[in-house]
Parts: sequence; structure tokens; C-alpha cells
Amino acid sequence: MTFLLLVLGLAVLVVGAEGLVRGASRFALSLGVSPLVVGLTIVAFGTSSPEMAVSVQAATSGQVDLALGNVVGSNVFNVLFILGVSALIVPLVVDRQVVRQEVPIMVGASLLLVVLALDSAISRTEGVVFLVLLAAYTAMLYVQSRRASAAGSASPVEAATSSWDSHWAVQLLLIVGGLVLLVIGARTFVGAAIELARAFGVSELVIGLTIVAAGTSMPEVATSIMAAVRGQRDIAVGNVVGSNTFNILGVLGLTAVVAPTSLPVAGSLQTFDLPVMTAVAVACLPIFFTGHTIARWEGAVFVGYYVAYVAYLVLNAQQHDALDDYSLAMRWVVLPLTLLTLAVIVVREFRRRR
Repeated sequence: MTFLLLVLGLAVLVVGAEGLVRGASRFALSLGVSPLVVGLTIVAFGTSSPEMAVSVQAATSGQVDLALGNVVGSNVFNVLFILGVSALIVPLVVDRQVVRQEVPIMVGASLLLVVLALDSAISRTEGVVFLVLLAAYTAMLYVQSRRASAAGSASPVEAATSSWDSHWAVQLLLIVGGLVLLVIGARTFVGAAIELARAFGVSELVIGLTIVAAGTSMPEVATSIMAAVRGQRDIAVGNVVGSNTFNILGVLGLTAVVAPTSLPVAGSLQTFDLPVMTAVAVACLPIFFTGHTIARWEGAVFVGYYVAYVAYLVLNAQQHDALDDYSLAMRWVVLPLTLLTLAVIVVREFRRRR
């Protein structure tokens, strides 16, 4: 029954997110907002609305570990699993703007979260800071879009052109209906996740970092994989990077603002999960920079790392006998080889460009 409620809640979240994105996108376009701004904000942020609904619901219900684990776990899942699987389907092309602007902003947001979590709490004031930075980021995208439109170089974003949702009343109904479904789905999903954690004897943090994080990232999974299959490979990358930035600035920011008290940051988040999230974001820089593509072998490495990350969480939660050996292998074999590989890639790219 718990698994059924988990799947039902996830399905309602996905349907609600789809309705919200479609209605908001069409409504914004009808008001004359640039398609580029709609794509970089409403569509990218809309796919993160399940994370928003679940984290806010969890924080207001007192399940703070679940709320924070959802954000951190979703960011790790988005880069390693979604980009990895998308690249395995077809090598991904990375737009220059993503390399020069969006990825550094994602890395900066990740580093800011790490710094603000050093005191083991995210306060309401820090949440406001996140939301202000998100507003500034959105405004910057809007100004850039206006300049690009004036120069005649704006890249169009595919928008829904069906007639059934062209009327403003239908668009508003989709927006309201999507929000209602998100609230209902979030409550069902969070409740089932908590029961699942209790049944398996693991912490809410581990459930948030794995099952909840993967579940709330289903809109990003669908968007990026379908974009890769259809040949819209830059959208597959941009959706993930934009969603990660929104998860930190928007989802965590709003969660910290509406939570009854400051959000306590668990010690394991500080010492392991947040550094992993930041390292994953930083690793995008050399991989995206070299040739502006994500090759299939790089996608396979991403997926492999996600499997290794989840395996560590499971072993650690059970305090398995193999945990120490596994940790040593990751620390002294896998990570050094990864750093060496990234260094070789960067050096080869610099030599090629010369």
C-alpha cells in the first residue's frame, strides 16, 4: 500500500507539473514575454515544481532532513543520472552560453549553499538571500533575451501551439489545477516516503537523497531524455543546469522562508552529500568545456558514479561490513583516477586549441 501511494503521489506530481508548465508558458507567451525567457525560466523552473512542493510540504511538517535531502539528492541525480542517460542515447551538444554562464552560476550557487551550511543551519534570512539571487538571475536572463531579440539572434524555444489551450481562461485553469495537484501529490508522496523510511529502518535523509530525489526529478528525466531523442540536445543540458540552479535558489530558498524555524543541516550532509553535489557541479566545467559536447563514454561515467553514490548511501545506512573497504576504494582509487582523467582532458583540449 505504501509503494502504491508513493507511485500515486509521484504520478499526481508529474501531471500537476505538466499542467503548470503548459498553462504558465502559454499565458506568458500570450502576454508578449519572449519565448527564450519562458524556456529558461517557466519551463526549466516548472520541471522543478515537484521538488518545490515536496520540500515545502516536508519542512512545514517537520521532516527537515527529507526537505534538504530532496534538494541535494535531486541535483546529484540531475547531473549524474539524467545527463548520463541522455548522453548514452546521443552525444549531447553544450551551448556556449551554458558553459560560460549557466554552469558557473550553478557552481556558484552550490558553493554558496556549502558556505551557508557551515553553521549547521539555513536560516530564514539566508532563504531570502537565495530568493533575491533567483530574482536577479531571472532578471538577467530577461535583459539578455531582450538584447538578443533586438539583435535578431534570439533562439526560439518550442512552445505549445495547440488551439485547446490558447484561451486565457484555460491557461489559468491549467495553472491553478497544476498547483492543486502539486499540493495533493506532495502530501501523498511525502507521507508514503516517511512510511517507507520507517519500514526499511533507514533515515528520512537517505530516503530524501534517493527515492524522493529521483521521484521528484521525473519531469527533468522526461524532458531531457525526450529532448535527446528528438535531437534537441542543447535543451537536454540546459534543462538540467537551469533546474539545479532553481533547486538551490528557489526550492531551498522558499523552504527556508516558510519553515517554522531555521533548517538544521545534518552532519552527514555537511561532510559528504553537499561536497558531492558541489564536486558534481564543478566536474561539469571541464567536461562541458572540452569540445562543448558530452560523449557517450562520459555519460557512462556519470551513470556509474551515480550508482556508486547510491551504493555508498545504502551501505552507510545499514552500517554494512563492506562500508570501510568501499570507502577506501572510492577515496584512494576512483577519485584520484577521475581527477587525473579530467586533467588529461583539459590539457588535451588546450593543446588542440593551440
